[in-house]
Amino acid sequence: MSSSGRNQGGVFQQNTPQNLEASFRLWDTVQVLAPMDPRFVSVTYGAGGTTRTLTRDAVAALHKSSGLNVAAHLTCVNASKAETLEIADQFAEAGVTEIVALRGDPPKGEGKFTPHPDGFASSVELIKGLALRGNFNIKVGAYPDRHPEAADQAADVEWLKRKLDAGADEALTQFFFEAETFFRFRDACEKAGIDGSKLTPGILPIENWKGARNFAKRCGTIIPQWVEDAFDKALRDDRAELLATVLCTELCSDLLEGGVDKLHFYTLNRPELTRDVCFALGVTPKVSLQNVA
Repeated sequence: MSSSGRNQGGVFQQNTPQNLEASFRLWDTVQVLAPMDPRFVSVTYGAGGTTRTLTRDAVAALHKSSGLNVAAHLTCVNASKAETLEIADQFAEAGVTEIVALRGDPPKGEGKFTPHPDGFASSVELIKGLALRGNFNIKVGAYPDRHPEAADQAADVEWLKRKLDAGADEALTQFFFEAETFFRFRDACEKAGIDGSKLTPGILPIENWKGARNFAKRCGTIIPQWVEDAFDKALRDDRAELLATVLCTELCSDLLEGGVDKLHFYTLNRPELTRDVCFALGVTPKVSLQNVA
């Protein structure tokens, strides 16, 4: 969500479509969320860079047909520096100058990230390469809970500072379950010399508790016991969707009351819950899509 002179519309993240059905789902998602007047809509990369070309094509088409500000994910997995920067240049040629620069997950079946022999060795190197291009607004990831590969949160904060010093403009956090998690992280960042206004909290509306739970475990997000207990009971009572809406709305409200002025929703091409949360927060529809075939 952004309050930078707009309708406090959400910042939404979508998955790259990998087949025709998924492409229609992406367009349907955009049509549901565009009236919220988002600051930008981002499109992900597949694990291991497997959807690099699909991401490029989806981003270009979405930017051209929707009129939305589109951000493209870019990783340095399984690609040389030249190949990675070529994709970035193609984004720029299509009018897309918002880049979410990430190291990226290793390909399926590989336990850890291994740099391409001629590629960027880290997200910091990727950010430096993009910054030298001079025509991108660069966003990066941040971890309110400890990244699985980090020694502690101090290491996460220091790595984030390196990314911002390398040329990044904004950090989008991994999702979390309690507002205090973000506030503690923001305090630690500000103590390390990071401008807290550059941190945008990531919000995951929970469409599927089993999937969200597994996702949290993979990325190191701490699940409070009260959340586990609440969803166990809600699933038994067939009220999981209601619980998800209430918890997400309350989390967002707490963040806004704590001085946050923008939120990044991980919608994952399932927009209805995100839309309902936006409505509950008082975000009203403002725009409609144009020229969507």
